[in-house]
Amino acid sequence: MHSPSNSSPSSRRHDLEAGGRSFDDELSSPFYIPSTKNATIERLRRWRAAYRFTASLGQANVSVVARFIIVVQKVKRLSDLLKTNTEKGIHGDDTDLLKRKNAFGSNTYPQKKGRSFWRFLWEAWQDLTLIILMVAAVASLVLGIKTEGIKEGWYDGTSIAFAVILVIVVTAVSDYKQSLQFQNLNEEKRNIHTEVIRGGKRVDVSIYDIVVGDVVPLNIGDQVPADGVLIAGHSLAIDESSMTGESKNIYKNSREPFLMSGCKVVDGCGTMLVTSVGINTEWGLLMASISEDTGEETPLQVRLNGVATFIDTLLAIPRMHGTPQFQAGKTSVGDAVDGAIKILTIAVTIVVVAVPEGLPLAVTLTLAYSMRKMMADRALVRRLSACETMGSATTICSDKTGTLTLNQMTVVEAFVGGKKIDPSENKSQLSPMLSSLLIEGIAQNTNGSVFIPEGGGDLEVSGSPTEKAILVWGVKLGMNFDAVKSESTVLHVFPFNSAKKRGGGVALQLPDSEVHIHWKGAAEIVLASCTAYIDGNDNIIAMDDAKVLFFKKAIEDMAASSLRCIAIAYRSYEMDKVPVGEEELSQWALPEDDLVLLAIIGLKDPCRPGVKEAVQLCQNAGVKVRMVTGDNPQTARAIALECGILSSKEEAVEPILIEGKVFREYSDEEKEKIAEKILVMGRSAPNDKLLLVQALRKRGHVVAVTGDGTNDAPALHEADIGLSMGIQGTEVAKENSDIIILDDNFASVVKVVRWGRSVYANIQKFIQFQLTVNVAALIINVVAAVSSGDVPLNAVQLLWVNLIMDTLGALALATEPPTDHLMHRPPVGRREPLITNIMWRNLLIQAAYQVSVLLVLNFRGKSLLGLKDENAERANEVKNTLIFNAFVLCQIFNEFNARKPDELNIFDGITKNHLFMVIVAVTLVLQVIIIEFIGKFTSTVKLNWKQWLISVVIAFISWPLALVGKLIPVPNTPVHKFFRFSRHRNPQS
Repeated sequence: MHSPSNSSPSSRRHDLEAGGRSFDDELSSPFYIPSTKNATIERLRRWRAAYRFTASLGQANVSVVARFIIVVQKVKRLSDLLKTNTEKGIHGDDTDLLKRKNAFGSNTYPQKKGRSFWRFLWEAWQDLTLIILMVAAVASLVLGIKTEGIKEGWYDGTSIAFAVILVIVVTAVSDYKQSLQFQNLNEEKRNIHTEVIRGGKRVDVSIYDIVVGDVVPLNIGDQVPADGVLIAGHSLAIDESSMTGESKNIYKNSREPFLMSGCKVVDGCGTMLVTSVGINTEWGLLMASISEDTGEETPLQVRLNGVATFIDTLLAIPRMHGTPQFQAGKTSVGDAVDGAIKILTIAVTIVVVAVPEGLPLAVTLTLAYSMRKMMADRALVRRLSACETMGSATTICSDKTGTLTLNQMTVVEAFVGGKKIDPSENKSQLSPMLSSLLIEGIAQNTNGSVFIPEGGGDLEVSGSPTEKAILVWGVKLGMNFDAVKSESTVLHVFPFNSAKKRGGGVALQLPDSEVHIHWKGAAEIVLASCTAYIDGNDNIIAMDDAKVLFFKKAIEDMAASSLRCIAIAYRSYEMDKVPVGEEELSQWALPEDDLVLLAIIGLKDPCRPGVKEAVQLCQNAGVKVRMVTGDNPQTARAIALECGILSSKEEAVEPILIEGKVFREYSDEEKEKIAEKILVMGRSAPNDKLLLVQALRKRGHVVAVTGDGTNDAPALHEADIGLSMGIQGTEVAKENSDIIILDDNFASVVKVVRWGRSVYANIQKFIQFQLTVNVAALIINVVAAVSSGDVPLNAVQLLWVNLIMDTLGALALATEPPTDHLMHRPPVGRREPLITNIMWRNLLIQAAYQVSVLLVLNFRGKSLLGLKDENAERANEVKNTLIFNAFVLCQIFNEFNARKPDELNIFDGITKNHLFMVIVAVTLVLQVIIIEFIGKFTSTVKLNWKQWLISVVIAFISWPLALVGKLIPVPNTPVHKFFRFSRHRNPQS
């Protein structure tokens, strides 16, 4: 072995090209990966460019070792270099993993940092009205110091500046916190889990934990987790469009063995050997150069931004009008400037309060809070808009297996040898040939595996729930998985095809050159291809009509008992008819006729606990649940009755219960009519689900769809809300979905509906609360300014009110948890107005009350409060302070009203929202401090206990007033439609 010191880079390069190949010489070879790990980004980019160039020539060269593979044409040699095994993978212990990560790097990449807090602070500064207020604050500060001296003159300007800075900081902190939450959720989205083979055992790991040398099984829908080479594959097609931009699927074989990270498996199956991870891959370099955009605006945010802009436009003229503050020739320049600044400050401050710029913030807060809580409820939101849309869902098209059922399958019935047997017994009840063929078909025609621990212990079976159930049954029949796999050679594999409803076929070459082709899949479909069966004496018996009816009756009985029915069959084939070339073999369509039936089995997959209650909850909420499954219609019918989707057996008639092939034969117009009635669709192909979704959407439904397979991607993409499964779902399905249901449970889907409605309801609560403040503050100040030239609420006070509304109010109301009440009303329509008639009634009653009381205090306050004996300035200060105090307390009390816009008990569940209680308490404490201790800054004076009592009583009246107001009925027709009707009635006006 050469030492590093005795081997120059050039000699190491020469040795490798000459065939130097010992992995023990890793320190003296160009394959010494620390040099790769520590390479510059630019050098890695050059390597990737070389890869793309050579790939276009059909001789991809990922690295020096990859070139070595092309020369030697043996992946085995590469696996030796990487100290791994193409069948059993790496050892996978902590020491081995650490060494590989140190040598080759980890499967992560440097991510661009999100926006810093200072960036959010800078963006908060950009608000034009706040900039104007800061300029006014500086001018007021300079003028105040000039006229009153530094000891007294700095209060007004500093107070305004401090209030503006406080608003900016609070806004920036709020936005920054939401940004961090979205970053964490995005990180969760990228954390894909995949299977690897380590120590001969299939284990589930995070994509970040994959290391060089790992052996990774690939199936339809998987994402290639790292760069690597193909060990073995059958009809393996890869979508490389994410890397090359070309939509053409690339078939991988020994001539085209290179696999790129980030690409998707669209067909076939295979295993790969990982050769590069993280930043050493093309995908890693690409992902390191981009950052995920978390600035997505949802439809509701866009609508609310429009509301704010519209109100701002309406206020453009009246906000600058008032009584004259100075007259030419009678007012000094200083007083004129002071008056102008005062007018500008008040006008801009009124705009700050009147324009509901906090509405989009409320949406962001609500979405961030809901997304975080939905994660706890096992739902990962991929697209923000789905949170809102889910509240409008009118129908849910749900899968059966794993969503409505537990996806924990066991073989409970079996027909083998032409008769029913007890599946729990061993192979002693089967004839030798039948047993041998059945075990051969189970072991070889599967994507699963059986792991036998070296030190003994229980068998570990991996694969899909269906595969696992069949393998466990095979073990009970005496199957030695590894031994059976080694007894024959796999010539070709036909993967599961959801359109044909076959679980897959495999062609095997036996030691005597005999060829067996095994099939398994939907029982009635496989049975239709069978012309014979093997009886209990190993005789191949032709399938007559009586036997066909016997097996069909068996399938129907099992399906009626809600069992999934699978048939296993085989046929022999002539070796000389098998294609010879690799390309011809990969395109070979396995014969599927003249099959010999080996077994029909029934798998029990029990309904999930609580699924019936969840379905009932949806139905009560006006959301229709429809089951779309590839299973036998009779199995679907039995499960639908058990789940409560069908209320009775009499209801299970066409078109309520329909087969996919029947539905797809209707015309588009007929599909739309029938889609409304369908509750259960059995034996459906993925395209049938897509057709159903399209028909329902044309009928005006807001459709949510669940899916887990690659072929579900079109339906998930077409639906208003796509819900993919986190456990059984493929990466293709997840990428086309809006929300990932992490536990595959239908009850979690219902929770998503609750949260969707909660998002909408919370935003409506905040709109009602904020618009009440907007209307009241605007009318009070504008009326006072126009009539007397003075305003009772100054700039600092209005900025404090603005802070209560925009940030504290949004936090308090946006974090209301969902209640059962939300699920006792129909879905929110697509075009239903944001401000409902109920909200208009509530906010107008409260605003009218506040405006009336506070304007009375403004114009008659001195006499009503007994302040006539006070000097005019003192009386005016007390009056204005009491108006400010009562106004703020009215908003605090009104926050309670806003919690329940359409319920009489506004305190129901209030103790569950701790944040609401904390915000109300903090606001009250700060209000007391403002009035009693920092009056210099807010232009307020201390109030005595009577004046505090008057303020509290004024605010308290808003509670009984709201209660009485809720007894006033409102029309169902939205307000805006009345105006539209009026315009149609009076076109000339």
